[in-house]
Amino acid sequence: MDWKKGRGKLGVFHNLLGAWITEADSEMGQVTCRREYSIVLEGKYIQLLAHWEFSGKTYDEITLIGVNAEKEVCFWSFTSDGKQSDGKLADMTELHPDAVGFHAEMPAGLARQGYWPDDGEGFHWVVEAKTKKGWTRMVDHHYRPA
Repeated sequence: MDWKKGRGKLGVFHNLLGAWITEADSEMGQVTCRREYSIVLEGKYIQLLAHWEFSGKTYDEITLIGVNAEKEVCFWSFTSDGKQSDGKLADMTELHPDAVGFHAEMPAGLARQGYWPDDGEGFHWVVEAKTKKGWTRMVDHHYRPA
């Protein structure tokens, strides 16, 4: 995948634009997730609409990626179970030289999510939690074009 940075502060997420899908194993069984990233609100934000299906249940997420009042790139996420989270752009190059992503303070502590290109097609997305021993991976998905 050609992983090039776009223009502006949100340009690091240019590669995610479009619709993506994954099928993976999880603690709750087989999961299918469709993620669609689009530019919204006159280019000020990138919107993520995510739809998860597993064990006969669904889970939805709406996220906006944009710049806050302090000129920092952030995300604001809202989910169908009533939860919400937010975080700030962080260095993810420990995962991959081209990785981009966020750190977020969660009730259980510091978490991060990162994206990086797959050598063949699509991209990788992970969610990790900070522990005393380092980062522990909770979710590891490979997305391909939908």
